[in-house]
Amino acid sequence: MDLEPEIEHALKVIEVPSTLNDAKRPEAVILREVNRCGYNEDAAFAIKLALEEAMINAVKHGNRNDRTKRITVRYSVTPEQTVILVRDQGRGFAPGVIPDPTRPDRLPLPNGRGIMLMRAYMTRLYYRAGGCEVCLIKRNE
Repeated sequence: MDLEPEIEHALKVIEVPSTLNDAKRPEAVILREVNRCGYNEDAAFAIKLALEEAMINAVKHGNRNDRTKRITVRYSVTPEQTVILVRDQGRGFAPGVIPDPTRPDRLPLPNGRGIMLMRAYMTRLYYRAGGCEVCLIKRNE
């Protein structure tokens, strides 16, 4: 699945080092634009949560906490929708092989719910570049 060329061409870019601290920087920038475009509190929270999860996954799982690697965030915020692409420099993964976090044996585990949360809160979510890039889309209803 691909974005429309005019959306992809208009994306702004933020690149940050692959640390949990630096991973918060794009969130502040994007949420300012989300608020400026008039998204309600629930939509802004959904974007914040999904972006946090995507950034944590990029640092921990994609780049494997390697501080020499980078995370590239490309985004567009309009009054109609927010599009965010988060790309790490890892090897990628197959989303279909991630275990269901709602299985009884997985419920007590302290992690593994990020993808489920992103799917629940965003209008659309899909992976590109062999799992190295997640595309998050939230329509402003």
